[in-house]
Parts: sequence; structure tokens; C-alpha cells
Amino acid sequence: MSKYKLGIKHWLVILLLVFVAGCGQETVNVPTVVSTIPANGATNVVVNTPISATFSMAMNPASITTATFTVTGPGATAVAGTVAYSGATATFTPAAVLTYATVYTATITNGATASTGAPLVANYVWTFTTVTPPPVTIATVPANAATGVPTNQVLSATFNEPMSCATLASPATTFVLTGPGATAVAGTVACAGAVATFTPTADLAVNTVYTATITTGAEDLAGTPLAANYVWTFTTGTTSSTTAPEIVSTVPASAAINVPLNQAVNATFTEAMNPLTITTATYQVTGPGGTAIAGTVSYNPVSFIATFTPTASLIANTTYIATITNGVTDLYGNPLGTTGAPNPWTFTTGTAVVTPPVVLGPTISLFGGFGGGAGMTNQGTLTVVNGEIGTTGVSTTMTGFYDTSVAAVAGVYPCSYTVTPSNMGLVNGAINTAPPPPSGACSSEGNANTFAIATQAALEARTAYTTLQALPPGITLPSNELGNRTLAPGTYTSASFYQITTGPLTLDAQGDPNASWVFQMGSYLTVGTPTASESVILINGAQASNVFWAVGGLPGAVINYGGGGTMVGTIISQPGITVSSPGVAAVTTINGRILALNASSTIVNTVINVP
Repeated sequence: MSKYKLGIKHWLVILLLVFVAGCGQETVNVPTVVSTIPANGATNVVVNTPISATFSMAMNPASITTATFTVTGPGATAVAGTVAYSGATATFTPAAVLTYATVYTATITNGATASTGAPLVANYVWTFTTVTPPPVTIATVPANAATGVPTNQVLSATFNEPMSCATLASPATTFVLTGPGATAVAGTVACAGAVATFTPTADLAVNTVYTATITTGAEDLAGTPLAANYVWTFTTGTTSSTTAPEIVSTVPASAAINVPLNQAVNATFTEAMNPLTITTATYQVTGPGGTAIAGTVSYNPVSFIATFTPTASLIANTTYIATITNGVTDLYGNPLGTTGAPNPWTFTTGTAVVTPPVVLGPTISLFGGFGGGAGMTNQGTLTVVNGEIGTTGVSTTMTGFYDTSVAAVAGVYPCSYTVTPSNMGLVNGAINTAPPPPSGACSSEGNANTFAIATQAALEARTAYTTLQALPPGITLPSNELGNRTLAPGTYTSASFYQITTGPLTLDAQGDPNASWVFQMGSYLTVGTPTASESVILINGAQASNVFWAVGGLPGAVINYGGGGTMVGTIISQPGITVSSPGVAAVTTINGRILALNASSTIVNTVINVP
């Protein structure tokens, strides 16, 4: 019996040793992911980066495919791409650049196996976030190619977003100025928010061409650099400037009453100002007893308007004092003068809060064009849409467009929608439609995701249109012709139509950058004639984003059928929208949006800039 027990013990020991040895061998032979690019949790990942994973051992190349190595974006939407394997590293190369400021998830499933046949123990998952869009220089002083520039000029550059001032500061390496022979000009660089300035150490030479450059070393707050160096030139005159800047007008005006409780306080200057001198220390609003009102200060380098925006609503039936000190200077160092509009100035609030006429939804606000369920057609080679476009219809209802969703090959963007050599318009944004995809090169479009985006955009456009038409009727003009008129902010109503055919329409914000215009019409809108184009002109702080046209009936909106001209604002039309006409080469500009709710939009050689 004892021998039998001893034999059993020996057998169990041997079995345990085999089991342990087997487990040890299994642990050694199971592949793992030892590193990834980007690393898990990485941020500021460039949008054209390949995504890779390195394994602990050689893998079976046949098991490393787009089925076992996937990348998804928001909503678990798959990213199209190709997978390659070399050495111990698998690489996923997206078919198109990734979207800015987006979280992506990469996954290698346990379908990936080692050369021995052993699979990953479990799916390996990691996430990363792409960089924000690169900042853009939107305005400079002096302007590019300016002449007769005073020799004591201070240069300024305004970006579309706040910048990292650590990358735009002295010593001047990212904001530089050179003269003849590329000789560097000594100076100091300063930055605040979205504005940077270069102050030369000494006056510039007379009658001399200078070149200013902002390099890709300039970054926004997320660490994203400019996409390319921004360069402009100017030529000096023979004198310096000694004229003091003045305040032209203020909003509210001095001694104004019944001012809305949410009023921003604005001052318009006679010339470009040094934005770094316009701060809460030099621009203040005080209430009873001289109590300072909390708020923020901004400056628009295009309209020369400085704005004080209170942090909270003002108190009803209260008198306030606004003051801008002579610490504010122009771009030649001249302090604010005293002969302009009253400064300080007072105003008294009423009891009301004034709300904007309409706020576009977050989806439709990205669109430059929409074609209801019938689509959009481009007929020309000079069309550029700087924004998204779409329809709730199928992809074949979008014709004559290509977009940048897939990287260019030999200078040609392969994602296209029925383009021909004579009808191809570039869309610098996505094209959103119902399925199917327009071509094999556009797998990220014409799917359930883009259809959902188009559907949401249509809903938001309809809501905005209903809101606009539901506003109380506004001013009724003596005629429906808007040409050769200058209109103050407000709502304008016509039971029938509006047209701009006898001259330009000027919209005057009167120094208030928050000013808005709504044009309600029961039927159509016509801008220009078949033989002459017309334009909408914005002055005194007016902004395209605050102009709305609600078109109620046939034939919809027809914009400069003969080509050319500049139309401003968001046009939302029940029927279709037509911009220019076939065969016309002149480019028509839309600084706004064309959104057709129930019919198609047709454009010819049209540039659309979404405000």
C-alpha cells in the first residue's frame, strides 16, 4: 500500500513539474505590446502621424491586418487606413489626415498572433488626442504691401486665437523684421492674447522696404505652431507720425439712457491702436461710488474698436462711467488725445436685457452651404468653400465638388463628387450626405455618420429660420429696394421680397460690434442683375456673423446671377439658392452661408467664407 502511495506522490510531483514548466514556457511565448506611437494618453499628436505598436516578439504578419489593428474616432467611427508589419512593429497609416482636437482609440485585438501561433492574452487598447488646428494670422499692421509707412511704426500681428506668449516674446526669434539685404532690425516683441507686437529699437529708415516674418516657432495655447511662416512686406515713407489718436464714437453714447443690462461698452478710435496698451488698467467702467465693474477688455484691429464686456449684467436704473486713459497709445507710441468724443462718458441703464436675434446651432454653424434633401451643384473651377457643406440626400446629389478629407495624391484630392474638368470646386471641410460613399476614396463620407451630421444640421437650420421669421415684424422701408441704402442695426420686414440691384447696401454698426441685422421676407431675395453685380458693405464694426436673411418663398435667393460682387450674412431660404450662373468666370464671394431648407443650392465660381 505504501509503495502504491509513493508511486502516486511521484506521479503528482512529475505532473506538477510538467504543468509549471508548461506554464513558464507559455508565459515566455505569449506576445505583448511593449510600446506605442503615440503613447497611451498622448496629447498634441500631429494629425498626419502614423500609429504604431511594437511587440515583445516576432508576430505572424498575416495576423496583423485592418481587422486586428483598428483606429476609431468619436462615436466609435472607424478610421479608414492601411496596416503594415515589419520587424516587431505594426503600423496603421490613416487614409486621410486625422481631425484636429479629437480623441482617438487604437486597438490591437487578440486575433494578432505571434509567429509561434500564440495570441495576445487580451485586446490591447490605447487612446491619444490630436492637436488643435494651427493658429492663423488674420491681420497685420502695417498691411501687406503698404507704402508710406511712418518711420516710427510699431508692427502688430493678430491671430485667430490666443497665443502662447512664451513663444512670442523677446529676444525676437519668432517675430522678426529685416531690412535690405535681410539685415535684422533690432526690436522687442510683446504679446497679449491673440495679438503680438514688434517695437523697433529705433526709427526705421526712410523710403525702405522691410520684411516682417512670424515663424512656425509661434504656438497657440495648446502648443500647436503656425502651419507655415507668415511673411509680409511694407515700405516706409519719409516722416514719423506725431498725431494723437482720438475716440470717434462710443456705445453707449455719452449720456445715453435705457441702456440694456447686458450691454458691452465700446469705443471706436481714429486709427490702429497698440492692443497691448488697451487693458483693464487703461479701460474701466465704474458704478455708484466709483466702484470698478469687473469685466474683460478686447480690441478689434480691423475696426479699431475696443470693447469692455462686463462679467455680470449691469444693475437696472443705474448710472455708470466709462473711462479710457492716455495710457492707451497708437502704433506709433502717441498717447490718446482729448479732442474726440467725450471721455470719460456716462450712461444710464434701463431694465431690459437684449438678446441676439438668433444663435446658430453648433453643427450648422460649421456649414458654408446646404442643399436640403436635394443636394448642391457646383459649375465652375474657381469655387472654394471654406467650411463644410451637405444635404440630407444621397451623395450623388452633390456634384462638382472634391474635398480634403483624403490626402492629395500627386496634387489631386481623390475624394470627389461627380467632378469634371470644367466643374470642380474645393471644399476645405467635410461633405456630409446620406450613404452611399461617393467613391472608394471617400470611405469616411457618405455613411451613417455623415448622414447624422447632415440631419442635425438641417434641424438646426430649420430652427434658426423659424426663429428669424417668428421675430416681431421690424422696420418697413418705403420700398423693397435695398441698393444705395445705409441701414442701422435692426429687424427689417417685407411681406413680399427684398432686392439689391441699384447699388451696394451698407450696414452700419455705429461702433457696436454686437449689432445685428435680420431681413424677413415673405418671398424672394435678389442681389445684382444678370448684367451687374452688387455687394453688401460692412462698416463701423459690423460683422458678417450678425447678418441674417430669412427667405420665405419662390424663387428663393438669387445672388449676383451675372457673377462677381460680395454678399454678406447667413441666407436661410425655404426654396433653393442660386449663386452666379453657368459660364460666368467672375468669382462671387459669400461671407456667410447659403442654407436651402427644401431645395437645392447651385453655385458657380463662388468663394464661401464661413464667419
